[in-house]
Order: sequence, then C-alpha cells, then structure tokens
Amino acid sequence: MKRILIIDDSPTEVFRFREILTKHGFHVMEANNGADGVTAAAAEKPDLILMDVVMPGVNGFQATRQISRSEHTKDIPVIIVSTKDQETDRVWGKRQGAKDYLTKPVDEQALIDAIHANIL
Repeated sequence: MKRILIIDDSPTEVFRFREILTKHGFHVMEANNGADGVTAAAAEKPDLILMDVVMPGVNGFQATRQISRSEHTKDIPVIIVSTKDQETDRVWGKRQGAKDYLTKPVDEQALIDAIHANIL
C-alpha cells in the first residue's frame, strides 16, 4: 500500500484528502504545518507528499524546497495543492522542487491522476 503524507493546516482539507485517498487504497499520514511536514517526510519516507502552500511558520514553498533538496527526502515527489492559482505560483512551486501543482478545490480524479503520474 502506497503511503501519502498530507501537509496542510486545514482540518477540513485534510479530512477531504484522507477520504479520497483511503477510498483509492492509499495509507495516509498527516502533518499540520510545514516544519512538522519536513520532519515527518524524513522520518516516515512516504511515497508521495501533498503540500499546501499557505501555512503558518514554514510555508509550503519553503517546506517543498527543504524536502526536495535534502539528501534524505529528495526522491519523494511533492505535489502542491493550494488555493494560490497564479501562474507565478505554479512556476515558483516547481522551482522549489514540486513535481506537480493543483489548485483547490481539487477535482478527485485530477488528484488521483496526478498521484499516479508522480508516485514512485
């Protein structure tokens, strides 16, 4: 069973992602801020990370950069899922190391397709 780490500070979003992912056979882990997400990624080595951008403290762009540049976590694909939907946000997210960028509210099939396209 593939393991996905959700890094998002919104309990509502985490609940929705968990519901979708478990329905599709994934094991779900959670972190509610960027700093905890970076730590969880290193400790748990998930198969993929879903990353919010707007979070207190370490934001999603910073956490993505840390994960994608760390020797221990650089092989874990990160998909940013954010309300920030400007082209500059997409470009910046990918520059930080994200493999894909989806905007909220995310379509269930688009999310599953992006996961399958990026999971190792």
